[in-house]
Amino acid sequence: MPASFSTNTAELENLLGYRFRNEGLLAEALTHTSFQYENSGAQTAHNERLEFLGDSILGLVMAEALFVRDSRLSEAGMSKIKSYLVNKSVLYEIATGLSLGSFVRLGRGEESTGGRHKRSILSDAVEALFGAVYLDSDYKTVNELILRLYAGKIAEAIANKEGYDFKSELQERSQAAFGTLPEYRIVRQEGEEHRKIFTAEVYINEKSRGTGSGKSKKEAEINAAKEALEKMPASD
Repeated sequence: MPASFSTNTAELENLLGYRFRNEGLLAEALTHTSFQYENSGAQTAHNERLEFLGDSILGLVMAEALFVRDSRLSEAGMSKIKSYLVNKSVLYEIATGLSLGSFVRLGRGEESTGGRHKRSILSDAVEALFGAVYLDSDYKTVNELILRLYAGKIAEAIANKEGYDFKSELQERSQAAFGTLPEYRIVRQEGEEHRKIFTAEVYINEKSRGTGSGKSKKEAEINAAKEALEKMPASD
């Protein structure tokens, strides 16, 4: 069902689990540049400044959460997972859960081109909301709100090593340990043409180190690299 505009921001506040003291901050967070451009007399600023602030706050919350939750994570590991958690795809998922497309204020031109469903607009609006909540309250409050909206996503990202470039990591470790690069071979293709499943094996010095499957050759190779890393001893 397409999103339609709603001025009942109390619904959004209920979904956020936060009630604004300064409703002007909420209005600003929900105002896209296209709305202000087409409504020169509008008193509400657009949300780009709040987005900038919210982006920095989100980064700090995620960095702190990763640091506290798993002491085994290296600096590089935390950096990769943090990059995944703050990317537009994850923010878009959060925006969808908040039905945010129903509340953003858009110009007519942006509205006519499906702006209420655009990943960039909605993910930016989520960050702007974080900035607005921070200014309306304090860091502790926005920290708790962000962690609530990210419920399950952080633990899942740690468990799945989201954001890791498994092929690059295997390449680095293979060069360091063996002085050679891994070689990937597609060993099997199954299924109909539009539903193929590929199976890849990764070899180092002609020895099979890992196997992986996926809906594309790239996905199969990534999963093979992941298995190879899991099997490879630290001293190997």
